[in-house]
Formats: sequence, C-alpha cells, structure tokens
Amino acid sequence: MSSHMLDSPIGVVVLDGQSLPVADIVRLADGAARPVPGSEAIKRVEAAWDAARELAASGRVYGRSTGVGANRNENVPTGAAADHGLRLLRSHAGAIGEPLPAREVRAMLAVRANQLLAGGAGLRPGVVTALCEALESGAYPVVNEFGSVGTGDIAALAQMGLALAGEQPWNVDAGGPPPEAQALDNNDALALISSNALTLGQAALALDELRAIVEATELVAALSLLAVDGSYEAYAEPVHAARPHPGTYAVATRMRQLLGAPERPTPPLGRIQDPYGFRCLPQIHGPAQDAADALERTLAVEINAAAENPLIRAADMAAYHHGGFYMAQLALDLDHFRLAITQTARLSTSRLSALNEPAFTRLRPFLADAEAASSGVMILEYAAGAALGDLRAFSAPASLGHAVLSRGVEEQASFASLAARQTLRAGGAYRLVVGCELVAAVRALRQRGLRPDPELPVGRAFELAESVLDEDVADRPLTDDVTRAAGLLDRFTDLMRDTTRGMA
Repeated sequence: MSSHMLDSPIGVVVLDGQSLPVADIVRLADGAARPVPGSEAIKRVEAAWDAARELAASGRVYGRSTGVGANRNENVPTGAAADHGLRLLRSHAGAIGEPLPAREVRAMLAVRANQLLAGGAGLRPGVVTALCEALESGAYPVVNEFGSVGTGDIAALAQMGLALAGEQPWNVDAGGPPPEAQALDNNDALALISSNALTLGQAALALDELRAIVEATELVAALSLLAVDGSYEAYAEPVHAARPHPGTYAVATRMRQLLGAPERPTPPLGRIQDPYGFRCLPQIHGPAQDAADALERTLAVEINAAAENPLIRAADMAAYHHGGFYMAQLALDLDHFRLAITQTARLSTSRLSALNEPAFTRLRPFLADAEAASSGVMILEYAAGAALGDLRAFSAPASLGHAVLSRGVEEQASFASLAARQTLRAGGAYRLVVGCELVAAVRALRQRGLRPDPELPVGRAFELAESVLDEDVADRPLTDDVTRAAGLLDRFTDLMRDTTRGMA
C-alpha cells in the first residue's frame, strides 16, 4: 500500500458513474475515503430500474425472463421470476480458491457501485446504497480467488450478491456491521453480476502500486549513476527532442530534475558512454510510463461504464443485448504493462552488475571490505536474478488463454482476470529487485565518500536511505537490508511526485 494513501485524511468520494478515477478506487479500497452516491446518478439508477421491470414483464429480456448462457432460450414463468434471481445467484456463486484480501474485495465493491450508477444495469437502487454502506463500515463479503475467465466476474459477484441477500457471510472483524439484507429477484441477479468489477478493482490496485515502483526506480537509478560517475548525456533534452516518444521524453526530463542536470550537459572526461542500464533508461522506462498511461485510460472507461448485458436504456425503453463484458482491451493493456515493467526491472539488475564492477566504481569487487576474498554484495545479483525470474513468469501474456464454455455458446475468453492477478503479484518481486540495487548504490556512495547535493531529490533520497541502511560493509547477511530498502520505495515515490509538482 502506498504511503501517500496511508497519509491521506479520510475524505469523501462522490460516485457519479461517469468520472471516477483509479486513484479514488484505491482510496476506497484502503478505507482512506467514504463513498457518496451522486444525486443525478441515483436518478439514472431509478429510471433504469423502472424501465427494466417493465421490459421484463412485457417481453423477452436475457437473464430476467429467460435463462442464461446455453439456457438463454428457456423462458422463466412469471410465477417463478422471484426465485429465478436467487437461483441464478446461488448457482453462480461457485468461486474457488483462497478468500481474497479485504483490499481487493473493497476495490470490487467500489467499482461495482460506481458502474451501477452509470445507469445501465436496471436493478434496484437499494443495492447501490448497500454497497456504499459496506464500503463505509468496512464490512466486506467473502469472495474466493478463481471463477472468471475475463468475460465477467460472475462467480465473485454472485458471492457478493448472496451476501447482499443475507445468504452468505460478511467479514466484519475490522469494521462495522454489514448492510441490511436486500430482497433480490430476477430483475437484480444478472444485472448485479454482469460486470468485471473484481478484475477492474485488482487492476486499479496493481497499476497504483507498480506505477509508484517504476517512478521510485528512477530515483534509485540516479543514485547508481552517481556511484559510477555516470554521464548525464543520455538524458539530454536534444536527444529526446529528436525522438519525442511521450514517455521517454518525460523520463529524461525527470532524470535531469532528480540529478540537477542541465538540458545540454557537458560530456564527461572519462569513458565515452555508459552501459545500457544507465544510457538506455529513458528508452526503457518511457514505454513503461506509456503502458501505465494506456492502462489507466482503459480503466477510467471501464470503471465508469454501463457495460451490463443486456444494457437497459430508460430513454429508449430498450434492452440491448451485446458483448460489452468482454475484456480484450483490458487484458491486452495489462499484458503490455507487465512486459514493460519487466524490462525496467531487468535494467535494475544491469545497474547492480555495474555497481559490483571495479572498472565503474574504483572500489573492491562486489563493494567488499578490505578482507581478502570478501564477497561483499555479490549475493544480491543472485537474489535479484531470482526475484526477476518470478517477475518474468508473471509477465507471460494472459491474453493468449482460450476457453470454450456453456455448451459452446461462449466460445472465447479474454483472461483479463488472470492478467489482473498476475499484475498484482508482480509488485512484490519488483520491489525486491530494486531493493537490491538500492542497497548496493548506497554502499558504493558511502565507500566513495560521495554525498549527493541534499537540495536535490537524489540527495534527499540518499539521506533517507542512509537513515535506515546499515553502514557495516563486513560480509554478513543482507536480507534485512534489502527488506528495508524495498520498504523505502514508497517514500521515494513521494519524493518523485513532490519534485514533479515543484517543477510544474
């Protein structure tokens, strides 16, 4: 969890179904804000609720007056309509695996509440109120990990639906009471579960964490650059003006700000150019920033989308059957983002290798002490490589998955749900890779007696790292050092963002 979220006072987030940003999903998931439904949005929910009941009573509407999936052509008798909704929730609430953490479930609740306020679901307004009450009290339903293939989080949302109906448990250990039970029927069930709210919530949390680590990594890289007398030329404004990819240009600009480098730096007197870990940082971090921006744009659409199938349009008095639940765009953006951040983590291990090399630091191999054959921080290359291996495995494209379901009626799947889980899991490994580099960079600067200018962001980062990292260079276990360094990255992100605001 990012420190800037932990430090934020409890505020209010207005859910209007149209403009909720990723940052507010994170705040609601962390309990750093309470939700309030917008008045105009509630009116849309009420209008859609009235239209949906009228449409279901007078014609065939998928999931309301018919079965679902391969049962879509089976009509539901009017007398069985109320029971049909609960049976649908009960049959679909079959998610398996470990129960999800509170934060992920709360993100799901926040996304679903806001989507419903877009006014296309056509379910009772009391459900929105209940979801907001749960977010405010801290209660959250028990939701298991597996049940979606990227065509709707129907199993997880059915578990939520049964909790809302009073048939499934709520976790209340750290919060207040759950909302009062809702009387859900055929006009509520499919409308409630026709969403990818869990996948979207998890993706929002993953984006928030990983974007912050990528930014912090640039500050760690700046420390490493100073430790090896690296050149500022690779970040020169003319270089990036000549090849102006947005993310790459922005990263080069930030690196100059962090280091206090001019737009047109003087070439160094020593080596002509640095290893790729330093020289190609804008070209590798830039695509990661662009991928994060693309993912955030997709999430902003989906979080505020009326994507339920069928879509209830009160203005048209129509129910439109469609495939808006299919998450190809999100799956591809998540896959792209993970591949991009894996490149930045791999670059961190390249800089770690340079820090272990006397040709760059003019120190003992592996930044060791004066004892003969000391190993210094040698093991960090192995540890970082192992963590990078996990990150590389998490980067396998989930969108390559395939499934044919419901007697062949649903013959494709995006696996956006898997992509979101893999993106969430990437954060822990990524932090450790960069933590290894930070330990080595600080040790090298200390051994060389170099202190970055405390007025610069890189200098403030060095002081922060010095305050928590042991200065003993004797051969010893470095596990705790890396753990502390990885824990500093959120504070590094805060430094980065303060710098960006100050330069705006």
